[in-house]
Amino acid sequence: MPIEMKPNILSTSLVVLMLSVYSIGNATEPDNARPPEGYVPNSEVAIRIALAVWEPIYGHEQIASESPYIAKLKYGIWHVSGSLPEGWVGGVAEIEIDKETGKIIRVSHGE
Repeated sequence: MPIEMKPNILSTSLVVLMLSVYSIGNATEPDNARPPEGYVPNSEVAIRIALAVWEPIYGHEQIASESPYIAKLKYGIWHVSGSLPEGWVGGVAEIEIDKETGKIIRVSHGE
């Protein structure tokens, strides 16, 4: 009798395992409100994100001195930078942000 039960236990275990793998693979994603235009839909949002990232790194005064800020979208990536008054020499804060996900790709400050 034990010899006959082994195949049944093995078959049952295999079916349970297959159903478990299928269930995991087909599990629905948890609720995630994703805007149709991406998390960073326009230049205003890109600049607000840039400021939130730059200020703790470079300081409020430094970043405020680089206003106005310029945001350009290229291939789904927002390129945001500060600016300097005409005739001034130096670097500005820069950041790259993925339009779709909001992921920060790169942060730097020129010299």
